[in-house]
Amino acid sequence: MHAEDRERTILAMIEKRGFVSFRELDKRLTASPATVRRDLERLQLAGRIVRVHGGAKMPDAVASGLSGVPFHENIKRNAAAKAAIGKAAAALCTAGESIIIDGGSTTLQMCPYLEGLELQVVTNSLHIVSALLPQQKTRVYLPAGALFREQNILLSPFDDDGTGHYQASKMFIGAAGVGPGGLMQTDVILLQAERRLMARAMSVVLMVDSSKFRGQGGQPVCDLKSIGTIITDHWISDKDAKMVKAAGVRLIVAKVT
Repeated sequence: MHAEDRERTILAMIEKRGFVSFRELDKRLTASPATVRRDLERLQLAGRIVRVHGGAKMPDAVASGLSGVPFHENIKRNAAAKAAIGKAAAALCTAGESIIIDGGSTTLQMCPYLEGLELQVVTNSLHIVSALLPQQKTRVYLPAGALFREQNILLSPFDDDGTGHYQASKMFIGAAGVGPGGLMQTDVILLQAERRLMARAMSVVLMVDSSKFRGQGGQPVCDLKSIGTIITDHWISDKDAKMVKAAGVRLIVAKVT
């Protein structure tokens, strides 16, 4: 593989996820580790990447804020539907279980119903940490990462963020959109962190209000068949409900009062 081909491959891998580890590059490129390092140095001098511990990232991948609606605005949208979805999600948890709760305005709504279950919860959201703090018997764990203040969430572009030490029975997650292409997110750093968390869970529970079936922009986190359960509100269309069931995904429809 020529230098130009290696550079194109490196840039494509970084642009797709925002970060790529040296280990991944070493597996993908037919070149020696010394050659790969020289390629990275050359791309960094050109201002196209930034070398960091363990790999390389886009120049502003960590410094920039997350794309999408700020948390304080998003939590007000479809509030009644999100509350019903949160209650239905909490009902899936069993006493003593280890779970992952990804940061989001919908996943936050399940927290009040977890009291007394003595759960072990891994979360990247400081909002969720605050909601769980009064629950004396709920154990809370945080992965490493940089703080994104608009969402109050900890995210890391690196593989070694500490999540490899956890194993959960379920992961509860939201999305920017959901459709035939699967679960979609608009930010590459968020997407990468969610994929790492998904790898630590036996099953994925997607929590989305019905409006998310109409917002399918962004990049796919996983395909629809990789999701075990989708919880949404009773305004989901028949077409979307059929799509979910056709993919073999369990559909739970929460009644909004």
